[in-house]
Amino acid sequence: MQNLRLASIFREMADLLEVKGESVFKVRAYRRAAEQLEQLPEDLADVVRSGGIERLPGFGQALVAKAREFVATGRVEAHQRLLAEYPAQVLDLLKVPGLGPRLAERLHRELGVGGLDDLEQAARDGRLRTLRGMGPRAEEKILAGIEALRRQGARRSIGEVLPQARWLQAGLERLPAVERAVVAGSLRRWKETVKDADLVVVTSTPAELVASLRAQGLAQEVGGGEDRVAVVLPTGLKADLRLVEAVHFPSALHHFTGSKEHHVLLRERARRMGLSVSEYGLARDGGTPDPLASEEELYGRLGLAFVPPELREGHEELELAEQGALPVLLGRDDLKGDLHVHTDWSDGRASLEQMVEAARARGYRYLAVCDHSPAVRVAGGLSPERLLAQIERIERLNRTLEGFRVLVGTECDILADGTLDYPDELLERLDWVVASIHSRMGQDAETLLARYRRALESPWVDAVGHPTGRLLGRRDAMEVPVEGLVELAARRGAALEINASPERLDLDSRWARVAAQAGVRLVVSTDAHHPEHLDFIEYGVGIARRAGLGPAQVVNAWDEKELLGWIRARREAARRPPPA
Repeated sequence: MQNLRLASIFREMADLLEVKGESVFKVRAYRRAAEQLEQLPEDLADVVRSGGIERLPGFGQALVAKAREFVATGRVEAHQRLLAEYPAQVLDLLKVPGLGPRLAERLHRELGVGGLDDLEQAARDGRLRTLRGMGPRAEEKILAGIEALRRQGARRSIGEVLPQARWLQAGLERLPAVERAVVAGSLRRWKETVKDADLVVVTSTPAELVASLRAQGLAQEVGGGEDRVAVVLPTGLKADLRLVEAVHFPSALHHFTGSKEHHVLLRERARRMGLSVSEYGLARDGGTPDPLASEEELYGRLGLAFVPPELREGHEELELAEQGALPVLLGRDDLKGDLHVHTDWSDGRASLEQMVEAARARGYRYLAVCDHSPAVRVAGGLSPERLLAQIERIERLNRTLEGFRVLVGTECDILADGTLDYPDELLERLDWVVASIHSRMGQDAETLLARYRRALESPWVDAVGHPTGRLLGRRDAMEVPVEGLVELAARRGAALEINASPERLDLDSRWARVAAQAGVRLVVSTDAHHPEHLDFIEYGVGIARRAGLGPAQVVNAWDEKELLGWIRARREAARRPPPA
């Protein structure tokens, strides 16, 4: 757990440094180091002792020194200094929609605001208006944001919680008292945000298991009884462990996967058949539950096809399961490539060749390199001249590759007025164009939709990247009316992205479903800035499955010939004048 504890410290340092106004590159370095630690399979102490920490991508001398300091002392002095300067509660301010790091720093420095309660009081007593640029409208937005945060509760992104839940799962399975442990609950259904982690644990000696949790460093707090154990991980994450005998595992896994809404429908169906469903099995007329061999058996005995966990949300899934009409969902192995990655030509942390090697190692057949355009200066966006040089570099590389193709692409900025950051004659030379918004994200809904409309007038825009611009837990979605964007994409034949970066997950499953129902194609891409980020694809696949998407609706589930044919056809159609 040292890995996750230091990752948590680095993430907090990144946020505090951002509030302090430090270099964006320094902030990113800490966040990327945290990502590396969260994915590190070996124990941090072993990696430090062996010297392997020096070979960890993104770890320069300063970060290596802090990792060694943490392993030796359990703390990082630079982190403590930041906390002395800014209380940790200041970070809560960044969760308020529209409140960025610069404003958070001003609120703390000029008004002494140290958390959400202080911020609310400052808004209610009129002190916010004493800050330059703050007026009644900003005050109202901040109060509404605070209220929304409190309604939401302490939810965390799946990208933050799932690695910790998997760490706990692996630790449990190493215990002699545990036969099996499986992640359940909202995580198994791939919800974008969750409150805590749920695991179903098979054991015949629960008392021994509970005694081992703290002794083995798996939990810093342990409570509960023999059936349900509540633990707090060293990172502060809460987890519920449901302890069951092996015979009841299938029923318990189904029960504790949820959702409540799905179970209500399932129990009502069972009741009409004279049956009842519980975590112990299926019972008739109030009798003793019969254990089940699998979740498939449960659905089968209720006259239903198996419902995948991602679809168990209490919508139309039982009706479809009864009709045998559930969609065949996208799987990770269906994807033939990733259509949005960055290299060290812009703000990526690996060379073109390293990204290609990583994609091939994952069984992909193609990869679209989409480095930033000039407007994103902080990310080292490519000038037209540098993009032309990259095109030549990729063409040379492609001549050396067998059974694999690098698509020449870009993540082209959509400027404030909707124009594109590259001219059409340059975009025309590219295999794949992703158009994204990275600036002026506070525009109103009408302006944002007009901005997308103008961008999509270009026939060369193949996909819209991270369409709502949200960063989970850090930045709300833009006010863009997504229904209008879906209509635009459908009319222009452009795809919408499910950005699989755990901090984005944009589009979410709700809007991805709406887009698919409107006939819009989706693309599941990682926005990878490092080879290991290609593994984020599982988050995008999870969102796609929740949306009910199959391979036919996701363009990077197609082979190269079909994909390129679709791009060519949609560009030709987009260039034709509309009918009179």
